[in-house]
Order: sequence, then C-alpha cells, then structure tokens
Amino acid sequence: MSDNDLSEAIPAATLVIFREGSGAPELLMMERAKAMVFAGGAMVFPGGRVDAGDHTLAARLAGGEETAARIAAIRETIEEAGLPVGLKEHLPATALAAMRAGLHAGKSFAEVLAEAGAELDLEPLVPWARWLPAHAHMRRFDTRFYLAELPADAPRATVDATENVRLVWATAQSVLDDADAGRLAIIFPTRRNLERLAQFGSFAEAVAHARETPIHTITPWAEARDGAQYLCIRDDAGYPVTSEPITSAMRG
Repeated sequence: MSDNDLSEAIPAATLVIFREGSGAPELLMMERAKAMVFAGGAMVFPGGRVDAGDHTLAARLAGGEETAARIAAIRETIEEAGLPVGLKEHLPATALAAMRAGLHAGKSFAEVLAEAGAELDLEPLVPWARWLPAHAHMRRFDTRFYLAELPADAPRATVDATENVRLVWATAQSVLDDADAGRLAIIFPTRRNLERLAQFGSFAEAVAHARETPIHTITPWAEARDGAQYLCIRDDAGYPVTSEPITSAMRG
C-alpha cells in the first residue's frame, strides 16, 4: 500500500473520563448511532474531529495542534454527554445546558464560552495515546487520547440523541467482557485502550502510567502469523495486548 492510497488524516480528539467506582474506576462509554459512518453502533469514548473553531481558540491561547486537540476533546464532551470537563468554573446546570444547545445550534465554542462567562482549563487533560490508522481508501482519523477525572459537581451525563444513543459508566474490564459476550461492539483501538486501562485500580495509577510511558503514534498493520492474518500494533507504547486476528477485529 502506498501513501497515494491513503486519504488525508482528519485530526480528532478523545476523552477517557474516569469516576470513582465501588471497585475499579468506571469510564464513560457511549454507543454511537448505527447510522454513523465511522464506528456506527459501537461503544466509544466521547470525542470527535478537531474543527476550525478549535484551532482559532487554540491560537488565542498561543497554542498549536496539541492545544486545539484538547479544546476539541472538551467541546465534544459537552456536545455529546453534557459534562463540563476542562472548565475552570463550576457552571450551573442551566448554563451548561445552554452551552450544549448553542454548540448543537452551530455556535463556535469560543462564542458559547463567552456567553456562559466560562474559561478553559486544559491542564486536567492527561495525554494518553495517539492513533493514526492506515486504512486504504477509507476515512482516517489522527486521534489524540486524553485522560480526565469527572468533576465532583458534574451533572448526570445524557445522550445527545443524534450521534450517540446510549451512555453508560462501566469498568474497562466489564466493557471488554460484554464485548466478548456479544452484548456490545467495540472497534480495534477501543479494545486495545480498554485492555490497557483495565490494568489500573484508580485514576491516579492510570495517570502515573501515562506520564511514564512515551506516546508513540499507533498505526496498526497486518502480518501473517502461523498461517493467519493478525492486526498488530507496536509493543513499546504501554499496551498489554498488541495483536488480534483480523477475522475478529472490528476496524471501524
């Protein structure tokens, strides 16, 4: 496969949100509407593409692509789940709902922030991973993953009823178990990240691991092993499982 076969990658950002559970921490997962072109019907973390407004806002903050990705992760989480991760102030539920409605109506993130009198706080987002697939003749996303903790005063997460149809809080291992039992679907990058996240008993443990593990861009590749084709990732990026038979991999 040559570079000419690859579409230009779309910058995107994803937020893995933790909340304290009775045992292992719970993560926010959402089921994408089946009509969605990318990962339709699959359980994913909140997130989406980095848009022009995110870059404009990043420039105002004297930041570049990394800053724009963090902004996109925060914006998408408000749009998709109604959660105020990455904001400096505590916002009343009415103000947060107005921000979400404004974003759904097409207003820029900068505009709805100004209307709410809110400011961004990008520091709580901890870099976790970066995935860039090499699917030929398919839409590709260059996705930065971040970890964040649910604010103590956050409202209940709710679906947007357009891109997602169900939200759940669940441990990483329980999502993997449900996927293995056929009760839900997860794409290859989500599975690998859930396996990695399932190793930790707290948000603090996951953050410590993230900070001591260099972020290498993950681009899966196919290779033959014992007469079968496997989808593989590099083995130096912190993932406990680095391959899966292509016959079982849901690639998005």
